[in-house]
Amino acid sequence: MCLLSRRWISCTRTSCTDRTLPFDVFVRRAAEKKHADFFISEEEYYYLRSLGEDPRKEPADLQKQFPGLAEDFCIPQFFQPGQFFSCVFRISSCGLQLWTHYDVMDNLLVQVSGRKRVVLYSPQDAQYLYLSGDKSEVLDIDNPDLERFPDFVKARRYECVLDPGDLIFIPALWFHNTLALQFGVGVNVFWRHLPEESYDKRDPYGNKDLVAAARAMQATERALRALEDLPPDYRDFYARRMVLHIQSRAYSCPQEEAVQRDYSAQSL
Repeated sequence: MCLLSRRWISCTRTSCTDRTLPFDVFVRRAAEKKHADFFISEEEYYYLRSLGEDPRKEPADLQKQFPGLAEDFCIPQFFQPGQFFSCVFRISSCGLQLWTHYDVMDNLLVQVSGRKRVVLYSPQDAQYLYLSGDKSEVLDIDNPDLERFPDFVKARRYECVLDPGDLIFIPALWFHNTLALQFGVGVNVFWRHLPEESYDKRDPYGNKDLVAAARAMQATERALRALEDLPPDYRDFYARRMVLHIQSRAYSCPQEEAVQRDYSAQSL
């Protein structure tokens, strides 16, 4: 393999920064638990997420960025060739954890080496995850701050551990959080399961909201700004009417079922 200088992310538990290293030096550091040479701390983590040639426009593709490695990886036939979006190569230090987020495309996570814990939450539990865009504000899912995030306990957690050679299917909109239990290599394959025009053409990562969903969110924000012109009691009344209207028109399960799910979660 040609050992080119590329950009990597160097992290501690509280901060991350982009750095440039030769590939062989990066791999050596990522495999270490303590570093004689480091950027921030001797216990810092290293993480590679491959990018397209133009990271702002082009999705990652293992065939293009790492053609030598791509010869050893066969993309599972879960979709038609025309649905392919990206193939992302990842390397992570032991202990590196990626925040809880969702993607708008289906994807497969293939664990090539090392072991990785994967935690998932259903899209129907989005209301309990304290979202900021596509990410949860609850950074520590194992020991959450329940004073700040009291409803987080209502989110049902699904967990598994991937060994080398394992893969997991992560459906679109399912929240996922990964923790490297060992130094490891993995590959994500993303594909479109909706018509291509449904997706934002300026999205090289597969996590921007669908075009129609983005329009709906913008319309909701305009509606909320309009409610600000009302006195508090009127604003409360019409906001509740809006919520009920959305539930009756757009929820996939009846409100009674949603209430029952809330009750069951509190009983666990």
